[in-house]
Amino acid sequence: MDALMLVYAFLIFYPLFMLWRRIDRKKDRECYILDYECHKPADDRKLDTQSSGQVILRNKNLGLNEYKFLLRAIVSSGIGEQTYGPRIIFAGQEENPTLQDSITEMEEFFHDSIGKLLARSGIAPKEIDVLVVNVSMQSLVPSLPARIINHYKLREDVKVYNLTGMGCSASLISVNIVQNIFKIYKNAYALVVTSESLSPNWYSGSDRSMILANCLFRSGGCAVLLTNKRALKHRAMLKLKCLVRTHHGASDESYDCCVQREDDQGRSGFHLGKSLPKVATRALVDNLREIAPKILPVRELLRFMVVSFIRKYWSHGSEKGGTSPKPVINFKTGVDHFCIHTGGKAVIDGIGVSLDLTKYDLEPARMTLHRFGNTSACSLWYVLGYMEAKRRLKRGDRVLMMSFGAGFKCNSCLWEVIRDLGDAGNVWADCIDSYPPNSLANPFMVKFGWINNELDPSTFVFPPTS
Repeated sequence: MDALMLVYAFLIFYPLFMLWRRIDRKKDRECYILDYECHKPADDRKLDTQSSGQVILRNKNLGLNEYKFLLRAIVSSGIGEQTYGPRIIFAGQEENPTLQDSITEMEEFFHDSIGKLLARSGIAPKEIDVLVVNVSMQSLVPSLPARIINHYKLREDVKVYNLTGMGCSASLISVNIVQNIFKIYKNAYALVVTSESLSPNWYSGSDRSMILANCLFRSGGCAVLLTNKRALKHRAMLKLKCLVRTHHGASDESYDCCVQREDDQGRSGFHLGKSLPKVATRALVDNLREIAPKILPVRELLRFMVVSFIRKYWSHGSEKGGTSPKPVINFKTGVDHFCIHTGGKAVIDGIGVSLDLTKYDLEPARMTLHRFGNTSACSLWYVLGYMEAKRRLKRGDRVLMMSFGAGFKCNSCLWEVIRDLGDAGNVWADCIDSYPPNSLANPFMVKFGWINNELDPSTFVFPPTS
């Protein structure tokens, strides 16, 4: 009888033990953000209207038509007077960048943001187990991660990943790498470093599809500290719930819409094609289709399915061929905050229309674009910083990050806020009280609007003679 009881006990408790063990292991695979630090360049790198005008004036390859195009692009860009540019454009060397210019731009960011992040978190450099660096348009020897390892004296067994060419979506790709590593290694720290190198990539030609990048892209960077240590959950800011990556590189149209190339005169730059809005929309739709079931409540998914079925049935049964309004899935049923890549005013507005977002929902992205411009892959963290500085992020809130990148890629992820955020100052600390401003209009039209009155390119002179 005793032996039989032991067998019964084993059959009952062993499955329970295995279930507990599986759940317990899963807790060690969580991905938490402990802290992050966005880079704020020095004030002497602010690219205001006057500085922008001087840079444009130096480009002797531009004519009246190009000036009018630039004016329209800058005025409608949503970018303000406080963004930052690389030092070479203030030194007038944008046509002849040196290798040292590229290195200096990156090291200025590394030494500032990584140092502040580690000091504030109390984590020693030798405690870092994983280092992921993404800078799309720069590849050096030794690599950028090697320079970080050398400067901060990281351990010799640190796991290193160096991402290039991933574009503005690279931040979430880096997070995905860390997420997967955390499934294997317990009690680890990971440092994600994200930025873009503008010094060697400032375009000095006249191709409109390439000069547009000069109007949008600005200097920035962010260092993010992540961990899977369950003992540090109480210190964490955010917990990763899910992450979805969509890649449309198999489509020629998607692949060709964002390309680093040379123009007809051999000047290198970044081409932004006219098909970009359509390509981005297609990638966004496919990405949201995959992530929606992972983040939205069942009741919303069922509602959308029923409404879609009724609309389809109605359109087939209508004698006149009329259709009812297209159903829209309500992402607000599973998302509290939308952290959108600041790819430009059109990108932000387009996502707002697609997801039926309000002015309040889009405010963080619009204000980040106005204050810092399009800082490429690190822009998401400036948007998150705005939400934190405005004390919007409360415990239990869910934040959806969405980014786009060359390839063409659309990546998104959902974070859960672990504790109320907003106590510590961040990159927005000195200006958050002035946002949102009464107007986002920049003074370019006031200063350079006279260009639109010029009609003859052959007699046009810039600046005008008195």
